[in-house]
Amino acid sequence: MQTNASRRVFLSALAAGAGGLVLTGSTLPSAARSRSLRQDPFTLGVASGEPTSGGVVLWTRLALDPTAPDGLGGMPPRAVDVQWQVASDERFSAVVRSGTASARPAGAHSVHVEVDGLQPGREYFYRFKADGQVSPVARTRTAPEGMTPFTFAVAACAHWEHGFYTAYRRIAEQEPDLVVHLGDYIYEYQPQGYTALGGSVREHAGNKCQTLADYRIRHAQYKTDRDLQAAHRAAPWLVAFDDHEIENNWAGPVSSTEAPDFGERRARAFQAYYENMPLRRASLPRGAAMRINRRVAWGTMAGFHLLDTRQFRDDQACEDGDRAGCDERLADGRTILGAQQRRWLLDGLAASGARWNMIGQQVLMAQRDYKAGPGTELNMDSWDGYPADRTRLLEGVRASGAANPVVLTGDAHMHHAADLRPDFDDPDSPRVAVELVTSSISSDGDGYRDAARVAQIMRENPHISYMDQRRGFIVCKVSEEEMRAEFRTLDYISRRGAPAKTSARFTIPSGHAQLNA
Repeated sequence: MQTNASRRVFLSALAAGAGGLVLTGSTLPSAARSRSLRQDPFTLGVASGEPTSGGVVLWTRLALDPTAPDGLGGMPPRAVDVQWQVASDERFSAVVRSGTASARPAGAHSVHVEVDGLQPGREYFYRFKADGQVSPVARTRTAPEGMTPFTFAVAACAHWEHGFYTAYRRIAEQEPDLVVHLGDYIYEYQPQGYTALGGSVREHAGNKCQTLADYRIRHAQYKTDRDLQAAHRAAPWLVAFDDHEIENNWAGPVSSTEAPDFGERRARAFQAYYENMPLRRASLPRGAAMRINRRVAWGTMAGFHLLDTRQFRDDQACEDGDRAGCDERLADGRTILGAQQRRWLLDGLAASGARWNMIGQQVLMAQRDYKAGPGTELNMDSWDGYPADRTRLLEGVRASGAANPVVLTGDAHMHHAADLRPDFDDPDSPRVAVELVTSSISSDGDGYRDAARVAQIMRENPHISYMDQRRGFIVCKVSEEEMRAEFRTLDYISRRGAPAKTSARFTIPSGHAQLNA
């Protein structure tokens, strides 16, 4: 097992922002030093994801010049052999798995290694080597087999221009066992194409994302951020895209900007997304289709059911946006999940033996009425634009008998904690689950605390227990008896170094779909 002393060495290097424990070329065998790239190719960092009880996915993408105009990171037009190692200690005195993968130009020199044969519930360290260069060392973890308590973080929405990624650094400092990212990992806009209230602190490279090169450049630019790299080095991730990885508020085959080649654009965006994420081959895109709905077990303690609320949805009602009196949204046949995905989820919940069932998805599920007094004003991109599908889902969740369903959500750019009921207008409608919505990492810039506005919205929506417009993330601590959710906030991101503080805590007791403050 990892000693406390050696663990402190790794965490100290992580906190310093120096890229982990970087080993010099002199530690490599002479054969590995024989052909050298002209500089460090690991400028985009390393990552792991998709943990099982016996393995994990390791990722890196080689880039000498991350924002080179052709999207290929300034790499030579040849395949590069990339060695990988997994060890039980961060100094690699006990290497337990190793091999070589080929980073090819067709995949933007990305590498996805599906490691198996590891021990369950264990911490491991990994690194890559290429042409005499060595990557930072990073930490990962396999899932346990039994009922083991664990901690995970929930994050979403990180617009590069709107602020610094301090929240990612604060996630790394929490030392979670797992990070769940629920979309808007990148934003597709041209430079200064979507400005925050306080302006921008940095600028997008390249153009509005439309070509494969555009998307590759955008992912590469985001990946150069040291705080994001630290969060990836700290723990394995589960990722799912939302809209901005492709285009704002796209819906199935429908482009929000009426792009004539939207299917082709989706295919390009999906390819770049896969190239830049620690995903398994099961998520490899097939043209304009990519599977991200999947299940990941964390022993018998928790099952993560990740959903896709973009590819299978109907177009937003009433031309999208916040709308009052939109009858179109009420049509019974409208769907946000698609019948096949909804059945996949409900069948999985019915078969689940996990103590906790985490449903990770992208847009606010709870009803949120913005209008004071009679009538409603609702957002058409969220589940409020698909209420019949929401009722079908929540009734199905209740009928499944799955233990302790908890919905995890991104997109909203503000924290929420809410009860979920099949009928939000009926106070006697049963509580089926709770929803925890994370604020953004940076999107919309420095947050604020409008107490009067929050109070007004919560009066209109008594099922919502908490809201906060500041930037942040959620830390969840899970045991057999309860799940504790800490909503962490940062007062500013327009400059670096903001501390994170816990602005609200809720406990969800096992067997009770309720939020206890």
